[in-house]
Amino acid sequence: MAISLAFGLQSLRYPIGDFSRAGPGLFPLMVASLLLLIAISTIVRSRFVEHVPLGFNPKNIAVILSALCGFALISTFVNMIAGIIALVFIASFAGTAKYSIRRNLMIAIGLVLVGLAFQKLLGFNLPLY
Repeated sequence: MAISLAFGLQSLRYPIGDFSRAGPGLFPLMVASLLLLIAISTIVRSRFVEHVPLGFNPKNIAVILSALCGFALISTFVNMIAGIIALVFIASFAGTAKYSIRRNLMIAIGLVLVGLAFQKLLGFNLPLY
C-alpha cells in the first residue's frame, strides 16, 4: 500500500489530462490507484480470514528459478516457443497436482497463442520462431 501511495502521489506532479488526451501522470495514477484498492481489500480481508502459516519450500523455489533460467537460455539460443514449452514442463514439477503431460501441453499451447497475439496483434518484437 505504501508503494502505491508513493507512486500515486508522485504521479500527481505531472499533468493528468483526461481519457481522450492522457497526460504523463494518468497511467501511473491509474495503476497506483488499482494497486491501492487491491492493498486495501487485502488488508480488510485479512482481518476476517483465519491466519494460515506461510509455507517455505526451497525445492519449489529452485524448480521455478531453473524453469525461468531454462526459458531465458532456450529463448536466446533456439526460439521463444521452445522456451515457453520448457518453462511449462519444468515449472510443473513444483506443483502439488499429479504430473500431466496433456495439461502441460494445453498450458504451453495457450501461452504460445498469447505470445502470437502479442506479436501479431500488438506488434511486439518477440522471437517466437
